Amino acid sequence: MNNEATIKTAAVKDHEPSLLPAGKKWKLVWNDEFDGTELDRTKWAFRTHFWGKRFPAFADDGEGVVLDGKGNVELHLLKKGDQYCSPQLQTGANTFDTWATDAKNPWGQASIWPFAPIRKPGFMHRYGYYEVRCKFQRSDGWWSAFWLQSPSIGTSYNPAFSGVECDIMECFKPAELLATSGNIYGGYGPDYRNCARVNYNFEETPDKFHRFGVDWSPDGYVFYCDGKVVSRQTPEDGPVSRVEQFILLTTEPQGYRNKVSAPSDALRATVLPDCFTVDYVRVFDEVAES
Repeated sequence: MNNEATIKTAAVKDHEPSLLPAGKKWKLVWNDEFDGTELDRTKWAFRTHFWGKRFPAFADDGEGVVLDGKGNVELHLLKKGDQYCSPQLQTGANTFDTWATDAKNPWGQASIWPFAPIRKPGFMHRYGYYEVRCKFQRSDGWWSAFWLQSPSIGTSYNPAFSGVECDIMECFKPAELLATSGNIYGGYGPDYRNCARVNYNFEETPDKFHRFGVDWSPDGYVFYCDGKVVSRQTPEDGPVSRVEQFILLTTEPQGYRNKVSAPSDALRATVLPDCFTVDYVRVFDEVAES
């Protein structure tokens, strides 16, 4: 892997600059700097369901999210009795979030129409550079992620036209300074595919904040960590989405996806409080040189 540097920076007034892929001209088209003390609910919603069912590891709507008044949002691990949960933020939604409803459709066919209303997304976008600046949780008992997902993933034979899951960053082992980038799913279940995933150690910074990003274009995906390329995927390597996708900032306690849903041993050993901290999320479009 050629660990080329992203030497171009983009200044955002009164905030930390972005690190952007060199050789292109970029324009900021969407961002959240997490200023103030309240989450902007016009941009973010909460994921609470998993394939139509309430998922115990996902915090209730509004729980566990704290804006520190210094331009950061904290996603906290919560303990309720013997159980744990943490928040999942997203700018859109898909079938993960759809739950059964008793509401009838216009023809009165409630028995074959059990889906809840589809929420209007706060932000959907296609192509560009997606970047987060974040500080990881301390414990290995839960994980954090920055990723993109399609509302229609897995609904067609060709994932290029139904979208993918694009994991820009996942961190399961913060104590080991170990991150994962480049994971592309074109579907789930029997159609599950795993492309471009790499695990790598990152170097700690004095303030413990790191930048992760992906340059998504018709030519594929290029993944970055702290200004260096860590993974690539071309259309020849695996699916490249041609449709708009939404952004997710998520955390999840370990153990609840197992056959016996219960906290993992590592999760039980977590010392609270613990949180995943995000300084900003930004989206840039490539624009033609004038």
